[in-house]
Amino acid sequence: MGDGMARRRKGDPVHGWLIVDKPVGIGSTNVVSKARWALRAQKAGHAGTLDPLASGALAVAFGEATKTVPYVMDGAKRYEFTVGWGRATATDDTEGETVEQSDMRPSRDAILDALPRFRGAIEQVPPVYSAIKIGGIRAYKTARAGKIPELVARPLHVEALDLLEATPDSASFAFTCGKGGYVRSIARDLGEVLGCYGHVTALRRLSTGPFDVADAVSWDIFDAVRAGEASVDLLPIETALSHLPRVDVHETEASRLRNGNPVEARGLSLAYGETCWGALDGEPVAIGPYKAGMLHPSRVLVS
Repeated sequence: MGDGMARRRKGDPVHGWLIVDKPVGIGSTNVVSKARWALRAQKAGHAGTLDPLASGALAVAFGEATKTVPYVMDGAKRYEFTVGWGRATATDDTEGETVEQSDMRPSRDAILDALPRFRGAIEQVPPVYSAIKIGGIRAYKTARAGKIPELVARPLHVEALDLLEATPDSASFAFTCGKGGYVRSIARDLGEVLGCYGHVTALRRLSTGPFDVADAVSWDIFDAVRAGEASVDLLPIETALSHLPRVDVHETEASRLRNGNPVEARGLSLAYGETCWGALDGEPVAIGPYKAGMLHPSRVLVS
């Protein structure tokens, strides 16, 4: 290929969202790769990693939908998870080696008494084995090198944390949180508060932003999709923006937005800098902040 020729991306221009029920034992990037392969898509990504130990809703974005990923990651996430008592691990789940042990086990009443401190506006220290960057290096890479990364507490909003079931050696919970929450940190910190140590033994994500596991497809369908023996229906790009104010525009305004120019945000009265999106015939054209009555495009969609 000559230097003057544009490099073409392999695959088809597929745009939209697919919710996959990720099985235990498979990484999130593996799911995205398989989904992209199955649909022969040019581009794909996901809106929030699930650890291999975890199962549940993984939102996969194709094509122009990848530009809306941040708005899904900013949304609430719902989980159900189980904590095993009596053991703290290096990874705060079953995959890590044991670092502390205890014969103590919490009563149901003790667990219920501890939960209120983990609701509302809290501070949470991410797990040592996490993708948080410190000095440009992922925390888990530092940990794997035998050093303990210095992680600081970060604000987190916990909408709900409720006990579902308790046995002598474990307890299951329903958990809803905002952006940046770690279930493994909740398990670790609960164990410390209860004086018995704790780690995640099972984790399932029920929803992420507007996407619910009830609408998910199985990992097992992808081979059949690739072979043309099955098909999947993608959710439209704008599903990821349903929680944001919408500005309906006409063709001339859509052209202005695509060229990076602001347009009037008719019918809206928002706070300065609040995010909204412009739609032409219901389909997203651009996303950006509201300033002085105008939508200023910061992300332009070209599908």
